[in-house]
Amino acid sequence: MKARISLAATTLPDGTPLVLQEHDGRHYLLAQGQQISGPATRAAEEELARLACAPFRPARQPKILLVGLALGHALAGVSAALSQKRATFFVAEPLAELPAWHRTHLPASPLNSDPRITLGQDPGPAGLAQHTGTLHAIIIHLDASPTDERNHPWIDDRRWLTAAYDALQAGGLLAIAASRPLPTLTRRLQRSGFAVAEHFIPMAPNAKKTRLQPIWLARKGKAFE
Repeated sequence: MKARISLAATTLPDGTPLVLQEHDGRHYLLAQGQQISGPATRAAEEELARLACAPFRPARQPKILLVGLALGHALAGVSAALSQKRATFFVAEPLAELPAWHRTHLPASPLNSDPRITLGQDPGPAGLAQHTGTLHAIIIHLDASPTDERNHPWIDDRRWLTAAYDALQAGGLLAIAASRPLPTLTRRLQRSGFAVAEHFIPMAPNAKKTRLQPIWLARKGKAFE
């Protein structure tokens, strides 16, 4: 049996250790020993990207913002889904070590090959305010994304939801994935002005026992048909 290899490590602002590991060709991002990005989240991250980008394949210059880089599964999904040369993919990642890990340890990451990617550091309301009315989609996987200064998900902050709504173009999508149901999220999104559709996808598509996890698509504008 092959052992897990720790490739890199750092500490998050709240003191939580973050470790990048590799095992048999697969990579894992662990916070306090718990997987926050890797094989357990890959399917959801890729499907989240696919659903968020699908309406904008005809757009000439789609602009997508990803909250957090993690292992780049959602970013790879966005890069594959939208082939437009004039597309722009913004990644708001406050942890400087993560892009460095991609360059050193993850050679297949689109961060290393796709010139349409622009890195930023502020995933909060102020960072979103830089994109007012311009984004086609905002993508956030709650397990793999950075949190606010209180270590809470950004979606718990009303100011952030308002800033996300304002950053989107009319018809734009805020796409959210989580590993478990969040009973109050749909209502909170609706109170912020979004029309919301909830999807459930298999956590592990090839598993014998299918466990479902939710994806929310929150649209700025008319309700989903």
